[in-house]
Amino acid sequence: MKTDVILESLAVKHPGETEYLQAVKEVLLSIEEVYNQHPEFDKARIIERIVEPDRIFSFRVTWVDDRGDIHVNLGYRVQFNNAIGPYKGGLRFHASVNLSILKFLGFEQMFKNALTTLPMGGGKGGSDFNPRGKSNAEIMRFCQAFMLELWRNIGPDTDIPAGDIGVGAREIGFLAGMYRKLARENTGTFTGKGLSYGGSVLRPEATGFGALYFVKQMMESNDLSMQDKTVSVSGFGNVAWGATIKATEMGAKVVTISGPDGYIYDPAGICGDKIEYMLSLRETGNDVVAPYADEFPGSTFFAGKKPWEQKVDIALPCATQNELNESDAKQLMANGVICVAEVSNMGCTAEAVDYFVEHKQLFAPGKAVNAGGVATSGLEMTQNAMHISWSGEEVDARLHQIMFDIHKQCVAHGTANGYTNYVKGANIAGFMKVAKAMMAQGVV
Repeated sequence: MKTDVILESLAVKHPGETEYLQAVKEVLLSIEEVYNQHPEFDKARIIERIVEPDRIFSFRVTWVDDRGDIHVNLGYRVQFNNAIGPYKGGLRFHASVNLSILKFLGFEQMFKNALTTLPMGGGKGGSDFNPRGKSNAEIMRFCQAFMLELWRNIGPDTDIPAGDIGVGAREIGFLAGMYRKLARENTGTFTGKGLSYGGSVLRPEATGFGALYFVKQMMESNDLSMQDKTVSVSGFGNVAWGATIKATEMGAKVVTISGPDGYIYDPAGICGDKIEYMLSLRETGNDVVAPYADEFPGSTFFAGKKPWEQKVDIALPCATQNELNESDAKQLMANGVICVAEVSNMGCTAEAVDYFVEHKQLFAPGKAVNAGGVATSGLEMTQNAMHISWSGEEVDARLHQIMFDIHKQCVAHGTANGYTNYVKGANIAGFMKVAKAMMAQGVV
């Protein structure tokens, strides 16, 4: 495989798609050695096929606000690869959404889903619609208009969307309701549903919980304990609060959370009623964190800054892509950080990842760390197909096992000379499963 040639070709074909090209480059550099040990992959042009989506749907979404004004947004669904199962991946509603971001997310999702060992392919979708500040009625009308364009191209054995940034239980409910009406069937076509209509226990917390199960495995593999460790968390959506709760349960102390306005540093730890306060604040549609400092004395709000400047043992980016850069990485390591794990998708820039790996920092990528969310979505799909509902204990036990198995795969494929390169391990493990499935099914 000539990695440089492939990357140059993609850059020409897809100019300006920086996030997508960044994700592809990371994977290709990781798998180059093992790929070249399989000449049958090259003959079948596996790389050239795997880096391009199977198909991309783009469409106009027209909706009417509460004042009667008409708005037009763009909608997308990227179906990346279904060699090991139906397309599976979230929908993101955010002003920053564009095709590059969705292609990067779909590409990552393909390998992440493969790591779970569940039969799911990779996909992603969304819109540049921003739910912030919209009424429930406006969000419902947008979701219904979005689904009116997409519904023919999804289904329980074809493509199963879920939530992501800007798409929570409310939005999934509106999307699933419209799909049910249009398709005239009641199936598990969405995950992240409410418990009253087929959702799974623990799904909102699953990404954060699963991430901490993975981090705990990383720590224990290096004879380290979670007990009494300080943790920095960015963001405060479902992923961040799930990670915060589970880290606290494991005996660690989370000292930061962040929002678009800056971050909070609370040396006493963010737990209990503090989490409840932030969740109640978010329910009002407000995702800023500054009010926390007024509510809880002893905490400090840092406007316009990121939490990576604080001295902590464990750093967990939980917000969005490329939120931790090389300068942040150097600051964390200078402050003696023990472990860094991407709980958000591609939470670190390529330069930050290279810096961590070069310095043999204990670091793991999002496609491994945050796979607990889609794993629990897979468990929700199983429950829907079987027309049953598992208890929280049953779901949690399965999630534990899946994250344990993902960690085992990363170690098996990424360990050399006493150091585990989790980036390389995750990429090789995910790639090999998808590549072998593609080989078995011929040129399609």
